[in-house]
Amino acid sequence: MMNRTMKLLLLSDIFVLTGFGLIQPILAIYINDGGVTGGTMVTAGMASALFMLTKSLVQLPFGHYVDSHAGKERWLILGTLLMASVPIIYLSANSIYQIYLAEVVYGLGSGLAYPTWLGLWSVNLDRGRESFQWSIYHTSTGMGTAATGAAGAAVASQMGFSITFMLAGLLCIVGCLVLLVLERRSARKAEDLGGEARFRRIGMGSFLSRLANLGQRASSYC
Repeated sequence: MMNRTMKLLLLSDIFVLTGFGLIQPILAIYINDGGVTGGTMVTAGMASALFMLTKSLVQLPFGHYVDSHAGKERWLILGTLLMASVPIIYLSANSIYQIYLAEVVYGLGSGLAYPTWLGLWSVNLDRGRESFQWSIYHTSTGMGTAATGAAGAAVASQMGFSITFMLAGLLCIVGCLVLLVLERRSARKAEDLGGEARFRRIGMGSFLSRLANLGQRASSYC
């Protein structure tokens, strides 16, 4: 149904998106009523806009850059790590400016991660099954986000914002660990391909050397 690369990409996104699914329903409440200095419904909206603005400004030029460069998995890990740091910033924030910082980091991480993730996913789609495989992705992540959206509100009401943010950060870190498995697998594959290419070059060189020796012997007999 899906190759291993797609399964790892899907699993990573399930963890990352469900982690942020814990936060999204409660973030505006946290900013407004959670003891954040300067936090109001207006500044909560501005924080959300700051995230989208940063993501939009980063992802277009970066998407153009990453299409022509190797090491996509490493950029994906870096972006996801930046995203994973956001719940920790929320956890320690006591000023709206720290929330703004968190949203800029979130936008930067998303701007690095999503173009790279989409590129890796797209090149692994099976011809003739693209719609179905995209449906698997959106169904899986949608159900995970829906479940954690309800759970996030319940956890925040029963255990507080801090526990909710820690759980979200933990889920994002697990998503990063999944990507490390993907990066190691890709590095192994590249090493194997490089070894095969070297073997072919050595084999061709040996063949040409033998051919030259035969030519020299033939000319000496003449």
